[in-house]
Amino acid sequence: LQKSLEPPLTFSYFLVDMQWKLGMAVSSDTCRSLNSPFVCLLLKIVEPSGQICQRSFEMTIPQFQNFYKQFKEMAAVMETV
Repeated sequence: LQKSLEPPLTFSYFLVDMQWKLGMAVSSDTCRSLNSPFVCLLLKIVEPSGQICQRSFEMTIPQFQNFYKQFKEMAAVMETV
């Protein structure tokens, strides 16, 4: 058998769960009529130590669409392996 020259991939973090919700920023202290939609993501991640942690962040709709596109591309690549 021929050995691969590439080192094996190792992952330090694992995605356990991902939740999202759509929100609407109606106004702020600097803008009375904001009306800006956003997506809030909550990721549950297993750290290298084995501890499970949660990370949350917000994205604009275009940012979320790009994020979604990248996840679809990763899924397509993973199906070929």
